[in-house]
Amino acid sequence: MSSKTLPGHSFPLGATVYPDGTNFCIYSKNATAIELLLFDSPNSEKPTSIVPLNPKQNKTHFYWHVFVPGIEAGQIYAYRVSGPFAPEMGHRFDDRKVLLDPYALTVVGQDNHSREAAIAPGDNCALALKGVVVDTSSYDWEDDTPLRIPYSQTVIYEMHVGGFTRHPNSGVSPEKRGTFAGLIEKIPYLQELGVTAVELLPVHEYDRQDAIEPL
Repeated sequence: MSSKTLPGHSFPLGATVYPDGTNFCIYSKNATAIELLLFDSPNSEKPTSIVPLNPKQNKTHFYWHVFVPGIEAGQIYAYRVSGPFAPEMGHRFDDRKVLLDPYALTVVGQDNHSREAAIAPGDNCALALKGVVVDTSSYDWEDDTPLRIPYSQTVIYEMHVGGFTRHPNSGVSPEKRGTFAGLIEKIPYLQELGVTAVELLPVHEYDRQDAIEPL
């Protein structure tokens, strides 16, 4: 990573990889200061680098942004955000708290994550979820193309991957139950039903609570 950063761009949100570095952008209407934190490990107790965002150079309206030369895919990152602490107005800023980028495409730190540390005041660096820079342009679509089925002929099946494939009566191979690979095995069945598209929920990383989600 170069020691010199550039102002960056206010779009798109998240971390965007370019040939010479990565642009970081995050939205906060009420933040007064933001730090980009770079890590070598998901469970690091301290960031290896801290990039302060200058509100005069790294802010456009409510978008905070910075371009960091030399940052490549695989870099682990998070933020610290300063702002007012006024619960009566919905503000609970804590500049010691390590925050996950809501637009991170990959999340790490689940094995060591502490919900209690996230809620309690103070530093939670070693126990926080963190994002990973992902280069979406490197994904190999293997000549896949959109089906371009007219909406008038579209049949959408909304499903939960686990709920659709985890039970033995799903007919999915035991080692693939509850996985995307298991869902692939069910494509012929869905085609027999006349389904042309599936809507999966959820497909994003989230902080699961087994106490209220026993399934």
